[in-house]
Amino acid sequence: MGIIYFEHNNVRGIFMKKTLMAVLFALMLVLAACGGGNDAGNNDAANNDAANNTEENAANNENDGGTVDSAAAEDAYKSSCASCHGQDLEGGAGPDLTDVGSKLSADDIETVIAEGQGSMPGGLLSGDDATAVAEWLADHK
Repeated sequence: MGIIYFEHNNVRGIFMKKTLMAVLFALMLVLAACGGGNDAGNNDAANNDAANNTEENAANNENDGGTVDSAAAEDAYKSSCASCHGQDLEGGAGPDLTDVGSKLSADDIETVIAEGQGSMPGGLLSGDDATAVAEWLADHK
């Protein structure tokens, strides 16, 4: 009887360890999928080029009636948002954004970017990047 009891506890222990490992692995995948995009320490040259490009485009767009620099906005989206919302706005861990402009204004979208909504954390983008992405998304109707 003592051997059967020992084997039962051992099987239960192995099952519990495997279950715990599976849960931890799933949690790690979820956190990694929506975890960031803020690689400021890794791409200093790229970030400086993007900042200079945004400033130049802002100066060039003063006479254009405030048009959005689509390339810069799309780059900011891809680096900070696409991991959850998809490269083509089709959704994934986050909702589909292909027609978000028909539901929300640019100001509303910028508020969601700044404050977050649901499981989305706020502040993934800020300043001019947040504004550019919000205006770019608002054009998707």
